[in-house]
Amino acid sequence: MSMVRYAIVDVFTDRPFTGNPLAIVFDARDLAAEQMQAIAREFNLSETIFVLPPTPGTAATYRARIFTPGTELPFAGHPTVGCAVTLVRNGVITGPDVVQECGAGLLPVHVDEVHGAATVTGATPTVGPALDPLPLLESIGLTEADHVGPAPRKAGCGLEFTFLSVTDEAVTRLRLQRPVDNLSVLHWDAERRLAHVRVLVPEVGVAEDPATGSAALGLGVWLVTSGLVAADGLSRYEIAQGLEMHRPSALHCTVTAQGGAAVSATVSGHVVPIASGEMIVPPFVG
Repeated sequence: MSMVRYAIVDVFTDRPFTGNPLAIVFDARDLAAEQMQAIAREFNLSETIFVLPPTPGTAATYRARIFTPGTELPFAGHPTVGCAVTLVRNGVITGPDVVQECGAGLLPVHVDEVHGAATVTGATPTVGPALDPLPLLESIGLTEADHVGPAPRKAGCGLEFTFLSVTDEAVTRLRLQRPVDNLSVLHWDAERRLAHVRVLVPEVGVAEDPATGSAALGLGVWLVTSGLVAADGLSRYEIAQGLEMHRPSALHCTVTAQGGAAVSATVSGHVVPIASGEMIVPPFVG
């Protein structure tokens, strides 16, 4: 009977049973995509990451495939942070600077082994036009009176999200009324440089995510585009997420801008080991 090794870690937290749980499957080179998807459904976490050898001729330290319970993603932040820290911590790879190969390309990751943390640099920033907030507000049971700040728009660094700014009180009481596509609902506290965030991703099989590194990167792009942080140079910001899910998470971020446009973004967080074991390989049906 064929088996694979796995680990469970909590990401974007320094305390067990908070943050965003992640499953890491080691040495997944013999698994087909449908087997990876079956394993991700079995774990039923927001994401499961599978570790593979890097593509020959690239600068990658390792290759990764990332699955939600419903689909494969080109990139996700909390799997990238959690996987890099765990691989270095377990001696599978050597840090502190590694490169993860994934669907979004080659992403630099700096691992702080002493503190059990990592910093991921996202892919090239992208941003879309301003959007009408009303359909987004209606999709989560809110009204025009709840909308504050700049217009919503899509933005990302490898995976795009739609960013919708509302009052702090509205963040806590939103209720999903109809399907949305990668929606990050936030309240921006300019004085504290802190965003209170909820991320809804039901179309990939995750109703709400307790910590979303890819959305944290995109938030920096949205902040620059919206004029909420400096148009040039590096700006730091913090994200508090998962509070309403009883999985408090802390994401530490930077965005670098030139001439009012974001040119790069990073997200950092801690990783706490929770469990490890072996799992039977699901049958392949070709």
